[in-house]
Amino acid sequence: MMSEQHYDVVVIGAGPAGYVAAIRAAQLGLKTACVDAFVGKDGKPALGGTCLNVGCIPSKALLDSSKQFHNLTHNFAVHGISAANPSIDVGAMVGRKDKIVKQFTGGITSLFKANKVTPIAGFATLKPGRVVSIKGHDGSVSEVSGTNVIIATGSVPIELPFAKFDNKFIVDNAGALDFDATPGRLGVIGAGVIGLELGSVWKRLGSEVTILEALPDFLAAADADIAKAAAREFKKQGLDIRLGAKLGKAEIRNNEVHLTYSDAKGEQNLVVDRLLVAVGRRAATNGLLAEGTGVQLDERGRVVVDDHCHTGADGVWAVGDCVRGPMLAHKGSEEGIAVAELIAGRAGHVNLDTVPWVIYTEPELAWVGKTEEQLKAEGVPYRTGSFPFAAIGRAVAMNETAGMVKVIAHAETDRLLGVHMVGACVSEMIHEAVVAMEFKGSAEDLARICHAHPTLSEAVHEAALAVDKRAIHKAN
Repeated sequence: MMSEQHYDVVVIGAGPAGYVAAIRAAQLGLKTACVDAFVGKDGKPALGGTCLNVGCIPSKALLDSSKQFHNLTHNFAVHGISAANPSIDVGAMVGRKDKIVKQFTGGITSLFKANKVTPIAGFATLKPGRVVSIKGHDGSVSEVSGTNVIIATGSVPIELPFAKFDNKFIVDNAGALDFDATPGRLGVIGAGVIGLELGSVWKRLGSEVTILEALPDFLAAADADIAKAAAREFKKQGLDIRLGAKLGKAEIRNNEVHLTYSDAKGEQNLVVDRLLVAVGRRAATNGLLAEGTGVQLDERGRVVVDDHCHTGADGVWAVGDCVRGPMLAHKGSEEGIAVAELIAGRAGHVNLDTVPWVIYTEPELAWVGKTEEQLKAEGVPYRTGSFPFAAIGRAVAMNETAGMVKVIAHAETDRLLGVHMVGACVSEMIHEAVVAMEFKGSAEDLARICHAHPTLSEAVHEAALAVDKRAIHKAN
């Protein structure tokens, strides 16, 4: 028996784009439902999508735990702190991560209740006329309809046909968050955000980590100077990153994963105990659209939208990882808010040019705007200024001197075009640059702002001064 209930807004997906869109829509007085298919480790529906359940939040929990252990075993001695025979309880570490995940997914449930958003568990398919068919986890089928539908289905890991996930030996990001012990040898395919972050976690806990990256350049999306500085630090830490290494085969034999890959020297072999495949993510749109909805998918399976996240089909919108633009949780959240406000007749806007990027390794990487390489390719005249954390008093006091800040400004107008950082806490520092760029600020604006001393943020101040060759604490 099929029943239909009508809402002002039906959101498909409860990740950072979907649940935020649902809450904002409800705040604006719209009757809202949110359909989501995710099931947690306990077998129960769990809101929050990839980000809260198996992505951003749990990975940061493990990164922090592993950082504490690494500091204890490698970095505390310089502070005069020592401990005899330190050890790590991987089960307890993963348990802490699970507790944090449950806290936040439960938090969304509470927010839905407080804002009168109706959560519906199941797999959604959009049909013509903004009807959403929902297949429940128990096999039941129901329907709801919406004056507006917001598609926020997110993304899923790309699986390699010759290295299929078995969730034990060959894993995706979710599997790498749940190892029951530290692998002796961990192989990682892909030196992107996920590969570097989770590779760092297990390296700090004692794994021998080898990362195979098919591209010839390390972190090609980042500014080359920042990527070079980061690569130098990762090498010091013992991460074995092999560029131009294309995986050809992965076979499980005798509880080991035997890899065959090719590089500039020819065919190579590598044996590891566990393999993390992190070669990117694709839009989660399989089975999403019935015939006749008017919603289009591009060649990469993403929902086609305009600058306002509208699909072209009346009343149907799409946000987050399943549309164009960076696959970042915060970008999806901002799009979700913008669409909810547009539906309510308000102004909604997201500037994709000022979305910050962060990689939570040690040191962290963060940037906003264009890289020097992009500006060269576009023929834009520019000037740069950079400053090392090694010359910052707070960084030296913290024993966190790796890295630098780089500021890029237009050569004629001095307008900020990009700010790039690698170092301690730069995930928090990048937002000064985001604000400055949103207000169309210049390098001189950053240079004339008084920065507290001693702070890490003084590196931003000095790098901005260096654009005009007037940094104080280094020779220009």
